[in-house]
Amino acid sequence: MVAGGGIGGLAAALALAQQGFHVKVLEQSASIGEIGAGMQLGPNAFHAFDALGVGEQARSRAVYTDYMVMHDAIDEYQVGFIPTGAAFQQRFGNPYAVIHRVDAHNALLEGVQASGHVQLITHTCVQHIHQDADSVTLTDQHGHAHRGLALIGADGVKSVVRAHFVNDPHRVTGHVVYRAVVDKADFPQALQWNAASIWVGPACHLVHYPLRGGEQYNVVVTFHSRQAEVWGVSEGSPEEVKSYFQAVCPKARQLIDLPKSWKRWATADRDPIDRWTFGRTTLLGDAAHPTTQYMAQGACMAIEDAVTLREALKAHDNDVPKAFDRYQRSRIARTARIVLSSREMGRIYHAQGVERLVRNDLWRGRSPERFYDAMEWLYGWNVSNCLSPT
Repeated sequence: MVAGGGIGGLAAALALAQQGFHVKVLEQSASIGEIGAGMQLGPNAFHAFDALGVGEQARSRAVYTDYMVMHDAIDEYQVGFIPTGAAFQQRFGNPYAVIHRVDAHNALLEGVQASGHVQLITHTCVQHIHQDADSVTLTDQHGHAHRGLALIGADGVKSVVRAHFVNDPHRVTGHVVYRAVVDKADFPQALQWNAASIWVGPACHLVHYPLRGGEQYNVVVTFHSRQAEVWGVSEGSPEEVKSYFQAVCPKARQLIDLPKSWKRWATADRDPIDRWTFGRTTLLGDAAHPTTQYMAQGACMAIEDAVTLREALKAHDNDVPKAFDRYQRSRIARTARIVLSSREMGRIYHAQGVERLVRNDLWRGRSPERFYDAMEWLYGWNVSNCLSPT
């Protein structure tokens, strides 16, 4: 059984089906779908999609960038430039791309539906969990019982499964993210770069990149809120978001005026934990390692989790307790590094005063090869090296 039908939950369901299991996915929403706007896919994500057999479905919906670029949002100084063309792809075996979250989710959903071994049940939320030596039984909000060999808690950043076993506090960052998608016709021609682009400013930053064949552009802006925030999603206010970007250069600030509507995320993460597995239950994706967005790796890590879980089951002949332990040992340090690195990257992006000057000097004159070396730990992941030694 898999709690959650998002990107991580569907990836887990597909991986488990490939390992010979019949899978029941319990999704609390009324339909199986995804919300949000764009997401970035590093080579590691494509390795994971390929391992799940849906690499071509993901590739057909993605936009392949020519480079990643960081500019100072105050004076337009180019802080960093990383080509993602042939040399990058040769180094890491796969491209860098951007994609709409709905399109990534649909690639996995098509794989799940084609498997013939996954049952999708909507409007169903886990209320109680009981397990014994051989099985797990869930009770949902309707009082219905669901019994299976094991449970994967892939129910997101506010995971009920994690709360049942860990119940640790979340950490509200005070950083607010506004996200929107803008049609190409409405997007400034001077910024229509085929790139994952970020403008870093004091206590704020702005991101833009193309989606859906370049017919749309993803716009994401982040700022440090002046008020106490409560973790969650709401409708955005154009007046609020404009008030936080008065100091940035006109070229970057015009991004704020483009969207007709915004979604507002008050962000949070959790401190990494050293245990995900509890008997025949284990955690996956945001339920296991909720992170801020600054490494652009949240969904990528969830898909990696699913592949690693399958490989652990394969290595241990579907012995669930042994496989779950191998899976968590293979994933905890890597995903904790993402969580902690993301916090630090947010600090670097939002540097002020002298720290901003240090940030701008950090990568001055760095060659593409040196950038690639620094990324090896992240983008070098693949199915052949995903398991820790026994």
